Amino acid sequence: MNQPTTPTTPRRAIVTGAAQGIGRCTVQALAAQGVQVAAFDMDAVGLQDATTAGAHLTRTLDLSRREAVVQAVHETVQQFGGIDILVNCAGGVRGQVGRPLDEVSEQDWLQLFDANVHSAFWCAQAVAPHMRSGQFGRIVNIASGAGLRPSLTGIQAYTASKHALVGLTKQLSFELGPFGITVNSVAPGFVLSNPATRRQWDSYGPEGQQRLIDGIHTRRLGTPQDVAAAVLFFTADSAGWISGQILSVDGGRS
Repeated sequence: MNQPTTPTTPRRAIVTGAAQGIGRCTVQALAAQGVQVAAFDMDAVGLQDATTAGAHLTRTLDLSRREAVVQAVHETVQQFGGIDILVNCAGGVRGQVGRPLDEVSEQDWLQLFDANVHSAFWCAQAVAPHMRSGQFGRIVNIASGAGLRPSLTGIQAYTASKHALVGLTKQLSFELGPFGITVNSVAPGFVLSNPATRRQWDSYGPEGQQRLIDGIHTRRLGTPQDVAAAVLFFTADSAGWISGQILSVDGGRS
């Protein structure tokens, strides 16, 4: 039976999608708690901000490429001496906009599964052996309200891929739980966290923006800090009996 452990050294984390928004804020929140953080992203310039936020090392890579992920995780484990936490923040709409079903190309569809599902799976697959050997792990996937219901974006692949990430979270929890590894997901509501969400927000216009806010119990949009706080909850040593859960962080909209 796995019992809660008390760390004798700082916890070690990988945060993907760390160059901006929720990912960068998560880096900052973990680092502020003394966690050693590796920041992964394809945006080399943005990773400089992750370093400023507290990342101990950075890796520039395309997370949809399994070989690149395996190599980056191996190098991180070698430098940190292990890995305890994985936060999969990478993903998004990759510049896509909602369009009718018959206008969606194969590449559009596959691109968002690469971004939102495949990258998270490759990262979890790469860290799992190290977490199993230490009998401790925290994996947190950043899903979306679009993983629980139709998406405000209107992008079919985004909705489907975030639903897939929710399913992956539950399956990995079932598989990895016996080894002291919890797997949970945070499902944010509308958060102005990057240029893509800013463009989406602007596209609603004043009336659409007001309707969205009126549908949120707290009558405000979320912030990256709101989401990072939920991540910290799941990654805490004290959250060792919470797994397979999807936490909506949306001001009550759900």
